Amino acid sequence: MDHFLYKGGVLHAEDVPVAEIAAQVGTPFYLYSTATLERHFKLLDEALCGMEHLVCYAMKAASNQAILKTLAALGAGMDVVSGGEYLRAKAAGVPGDKIVFSGVGKTEGEMRLALEGGVRQFNVESEPEMEVLSAVAVSMGLRAPITVRVNPDVDAKTHAKIATGKSENKFGIPIARARDVYAQAAALPGLEVIGIDVHIGSQLTDLEPFRQAYRKVAELTEILRADGHDIRRLDLGGGLGIPYTQSNEAPPLPTDYGAMISEELGHLGCEVEIEPGRLIAGNAGIMVSQVIYVKSGEGRDFLILDGAMNDLIRPAMYDAHHDIVPVVQPAPGTEQQPYDIVGPVCESGDTFAKQRMMPPLKAGDLVAFRGAGAYGAVMSSEYNTRALIPEVLVHQHQFAVIRARPTFDEMINRDTIPEWL
Repeated sequence: MDHFLYKGGVLHAEDVPVAEIAAQVGTPFYLYSTATLERHFKLLDEALCGMEHLVCYAMKAASNQAILKTLAALGAGMDVVSGGEYLRAKAAGVPGDKIVFSGVGKTEGEMRLALEGGVRQFNVESEPEMEVLSAVAVSMGLRAPITVRVNPDVDAKTHAKIATGKSENKFGIPIARARDVYAQAAALPGLEVIGIDVHIGSQLTDLEPFRQAYRKVAELTEILRADGHDIRRLDLGGGLGIPYTQSNEAPPLPTDYGAMISEELGHLGCEVEIEPGRLIAGNAGIMVSQVIYVKSGEGRDFLILDGAMNDLIRPAMYDAHHDIVPVVQPAPGTEQQPYDIVGPVCESGDTFAKQRMMPPLKAGDLVAFRGAGAYGAVMSSEYNTRALIPEVLVHQHQFAVIRARPTFDEMINRDTIPEWL
């Protein structure tokens, strides 16, 4: 469920007409609903009720500080994968003991940054990383709390570019080698082993891959405890999918996910962390764009929008589907027609949908891309010297621009001309 609904024939974000925001902000832009962000977080938090737990929002999904502060106010922790994300979380007021530092390529500088500012744990992914982290911690007179990310070799049955839990993926250490790696970690003076980390992929629509992975984690927990390790925290990653279309089968409910976690891992007495990103932010955001031209081609019509692949790259990168709806609701019984929906960037890949059935549209009409709150704004670029589009947050009847569109002068003046030119 989200809070982008038609009222009086016009799409609203909570209590604000989307067209009113477009008139003031200009198109294209991202638009987020506070009520949806809050609802999704609370559903996940309540799903783990009865277990000691922390929901750590995966910032890579959408990292605007206004979104972070909204979630932090509800008690969310943060999952970060870079020094920049760590600093964003801190700037949003998130305490270090609620920040989990993930990522396969942490640098010494990032490790030092997090140790100085406080960190809940590092999810380490290799023996070389453990050695470097230990050396950095020792040089600071500290011990770094760690989990080791294990790769359970479980097929998440998701898109190949967002699968992370199979043996050929770059993430984590093979679960078959876990005992040896944990023994190495325990022997390093700058590390404190506190748990296990696992994450098998993103946009999962079935609980069975999670169940397979978590059973392996449960078995490993018992083995490592028998080896003398104090395994008291299980970081289960994120990955639960969202419905990107109104017609496809709905992914599992957070309550079912929570029940499965309790069933598979509750007997271990461990604190549980989950790291949802898409599930919180995905349907909490839309991208609003305007039709520039309707162009008739050879056997097909094109809707050419002012939004482009640099603004929302998921369709070009992942062949991702987004429902695209008119901001003005068509009259009942309006006959639809197929359009190729494209942007103005000089790439054939700048195509959002092919032969998508839509009501008749004309230049100046507004459309909204649903499910665009995750991996939309954070993956955008200034390709073709196109400005990063604004981000807007709605709260009931209010809205605020939370990232402004830069001017072309601001963009161009970032360049530095060498003195010989």
